[in-house]
Amino acid sequence: AISAMNGLSVAGMAIGATIALPEMLRRGYDKRMITGVVQAGSSLGILIPPSVVLVLYGMIARQPVSRLWLAGVFPGLLMASLFILYIYIRCRLQPELGPTLPKEERQMPLGEKIKLLRAGIIPFVIFFAMTGLFLMGIASLVECSAVGALGATIAAFFKRKLNKEVIEATLRKTLGVSCMFMWIILAALCFGAVFDGIGAVKAIETLFIERWELSPWGVLIMMQLSYILMGMFLDDTAMLVIVAPLYVPLIIALGFDPIWYGILYTITCQIAYMTPPFG
Repeated sequence: AISAMNGLSVAGMAIGATIALPEMLRRGYDKRMITGVVQAGSSLGILIPPSVVLVLYGMIARQPVSRLWLAGVFPGLLMASLFILYIYIRCRLQPELGPTLPKEERQMPLGEKIKLLRAGIIPFVIFFAMTGLFLMGIASLVECSAVGALGATIAAFFKRKLNKEVIEATLRKTLGVSCMFMWIILAALCFGAVFDGIGAVKAIETLFIERWELSPWGVLIMMQLSYILMGMFLDDTAMLVIVAPLYVPLIIALGFDPIWYGILYTITCQIAYMTPPFG
């Protein structure tokens, strides 16, 4: 959920590792199990809206971000459900991996539970308001972003944390992130234009199809293997800048849907996040 709210896997992983991981270790959960839970769960942030990776892919591949976000909803929910099912089965077969809560916590009064939930309910309300309006077709992508920004501002105002310093820091960070993404996209487009101009895309197509005589699905498998290999050393943004300008034209030439391929690329990045040596 944390990763989905900020659109990044790394942020969700950092928060989970610093907050959830020590708490679960204190309660006696298996270290290998909860490490995998935090890592796999946080990787969903680049697939479920508002995914930053899909935004970058859409701008580099010149595909509508709204369609990419919609395409990522079902696979993201499906993977989350499979993760939950796997954890449930493992803990049922091996109860020592996930011990039950202490009796005093399970018998906590309802009022106390509601009080604890109040602290974290506002981010979820903002997130579901944004995605709900978008998925129902009530608001566009930009309008949903404005709803999220307005909701966060109102929440900060009512919590009496909206002051000059907060506004200035927010504007600086927003401008910094926006400029960074613009430079990344500009670099990727220039990189792709140069490679296309020297015939690199055609050379890759000739290598895969004519020299190696691979079918379209064979070419796709080779691309996925290259992503997994690069993912051992690079993050998703670096891979996207390097290979998207080369692979996307080839994918279109082979007859694959670039929206579908964007989701496939993102899922492959999730696998790459968890592969050694840097996963």
